[in-house]
Order: sequence, then structure tokens, then C-alpha cells
Amino acid sequence: MSKTLPIRTTPARSASMKRVRRQGTDIEIRVRKLLTGIGARYRLNVRDLPGSPDIANKRRKKAIFVHGCFWHFHSACPRGRVPTRNRDFWQEKLLANRTRDAEKIKSLRAITYDVMVIWECELVDEELIRKKIEMFWFGDCAVILFLQRFGH
Repeated sequence: MSKTLPIRTTPARSASMKRVRRQGTDIEIRVRKLLTGIGARYRLNVRDLPGSPDIANKRRKKAIFVHGCFWHFHSACPRGRVPTRNRDFWQEKLLANRTRDAEKIKSLRAITYDVMVIWECELVDEELIRKKIEMFWFGDCAVILFLQRFGH
């Protein structure tokens, strides 16, 4: 029986992957600045809520997840693709991330939280995303859910 060796990555790729942060990413910081700009009050990485959302307000029952398109396998974005190298590993990992994300959202909605997902690629148009965030945070969530499903 032959034993397969793990696929090795280049030192440059390994160093690049080590620099990826879990919290306080550039896209999270941009979203937090938009929230602060509209006067929203929030807490970061609220561990006592299901899924530990990136941004949450318990009084308003609002939660926001800020997803990088690659790591959360955004199917509507070119960045949300499986790498060609070590494809099986990445496909399994990225699909597991997507499944875990869906469970987190489902758990929060089960305790009547409104949940918004902001994708990295959406931040290209900061004015549009600011309006979406403002409607989600202060307005009618039905409108923002409609925009998420059918707009972008």
C-alpha cells in the first residue's frame, strides 16, 4: 500500500497564508467605519451569540457577518473560486466554510435576529453598501433581504 505525501506549498504561499487574519480584517474595518458613520452602536465578535457574528447589537437584534469572497466561497464573485493547486483539499475546506456559515445564520435567525452578510466584493461601491447597511440597521429588514437575494 503506497502512502501519499501531502502536497507542499511554496514558502512564499505559506507566508502569504499565515498573514491572513480571522478578525480585524481590512474589509471588517471598512464596514465598521460605515456603521460608525451612520451612528450605529455595536459590539465585535460577540461570543455569547450563535456563530459569534463579526458585528452585533443585542438590543436591536442585529448581526452582520463580513465575508471575504475567497474564504467563504462566494459563488457570485470571481474571487470565490477553488484554487487549481491542491483542489480536493480546498474544495472540501471552502464547502465546509459555506456550510458552517449557513448554520451560523440559521442559529441566529432561530433566536429572532436579523442577519446581514456583507461580501468583500460589495465594498467596491461603498455608497450602495452604506445605504444597504443603514436600511438594515435602522429600517425595514424585508427590503434589505430582498436586495440581498435579488439585487446582489
